[in-house]
Amino acid sequence: MIEKLKKRFAIDIELLGYLGPGFLVTVGFIDPGNWATNIAAGSSFNYALLWVVSLSTLMLIFLQHMAAHLGIVTGECLAEACRRHFPAWANWLFGVSIMAACIATALATFLGAAIGLMLLTGIPVAASAVIAGVVVLTLVSVQKYDSIEHLIIAFISIIGFCYLIEIFIVKPDLPMAAAGAVIPTIDSGSIFIAMGILGAVVMPHNLYLHSEVIQRRNWSASTPERKRRLLRYEFLDTLLAMGAGWLINCAMVVVAAAVFFRNGVSVDDVAQAGETLRPLAGNLSGAVFAAALLCAGISSSITACLAGGTVFTGFLGKEVVPHRPWFRTGVFITAAPAIVLIIFLTDSYKALIWSQVVLSLQLPLTIIPLIILTRSRRVMGEFANGRYENLLMYICGAIIIGLNGLLLLSFMGVKF
Repeated sequence: MIEKLKKRFAIDIELLGYLGPGFLVTVGFIDPGNWATNIAAGSSFNYALLWVVSLSTLMLIFLQHMAAHLGIVTGECLAEACRRHFPAWANWLFGVSIMAACIATALATFLGAAIGLMLLTGIPVAASAVIAGVVVLTLVSVQKYDSIEHLIIAFISIIGFCYLIEIFIVKPDLPMAAAGAVIPTIDSGSIFIAMGILGAVVMPHNLYLHSEVIQRRNWSASTPERKRRLLRYEFLDTLLAMGAGWLINCAMVVVAAAVFFRNGVSVDDVAQAGETLRPLAGNLSGAVFAAALLCAGISSSITACLAGGTVFTGFLGKEVVPHRPWFRTGVFITAAPAIVLIIFLTDSYKALIWSQVVLSLQLPLTIIPLIILTRSRRVMGEFANGRYENLLMYICGAIIIGLNGLLLLSFMGVKF
């Protein structure tokens, strides 16, 4: 009996030690782009688009698990696996498109950090973006994953706590919000914001990053039994982290609906979104929002740059080692164009939302290789996806491609 308890306790401690990669990835869908799309959704459409957050999160949990599944079983990140198993033309298509997605992500994250710093200090956005870039590149060069994970977990906890408390302060219509979270409704007027939410939650660069970051744990996965245990730990880590992200994103939409939509206020500026914190922080809401936006921007910029380094190195066929020159080149290629684009922006709020829509348009080119690789017995051996996993992957792909089709129809002026 004592030996069984010791064994169970040891396994629980082992699980606690594994938690972290999922939370590192989760910050990607609590970044400034999410703030912009969530607040736009709540202020313009009340609770009607909460279902997009719910559906996107369900797909995210499954897809992130599949990406981590690939990393644990093969010992390769998604970019390395693509390089090994696809022809050159496909790798060019996948590689160039995901690097563009990483830059779009970095645009949103650095812009959020820059706006936060500008609101706090008065430093112009362009200069603030450069400062944020220096800070992020310095932190990325340190490459201490454990420290970064702990910092991000603390950040997620603080932001989530603030918005969850506000739900009780602003007294939203909870039955209507609950209905909005599970009943799909969409039209040509809301599809753009809906796709922004999808791109902000199911972020393509995170699928690449998750498949690489879990390998930094330095945990042996040399036997099938060990791999199965790590897959269970990884799924629990992903489920907890993404579940926390879902609560925070839903809370943002609900609070925005209660603060703005209920009062007929239209939001067209990032700084104006700070009013969502007024019920909790009063006259300090602007400063609290700016500080939170700065923290969100810095932490999510770190993950965007890490993903850029992973993608660039993996598709070139180089070993993904963070301190190597190829990885650092990928980080720089991700950050530099984003910062340059920020300098010339004229509408920060629209830029944040558009950046997330770009991510949703790229998603099929990330999900297709993930489906092909994880269903292949040649790649995954006995850990290849079964019938039900493949069915879920096809459903996710069909939903994303279908919604992208509706978005393109709306661009062509088709009403639905």
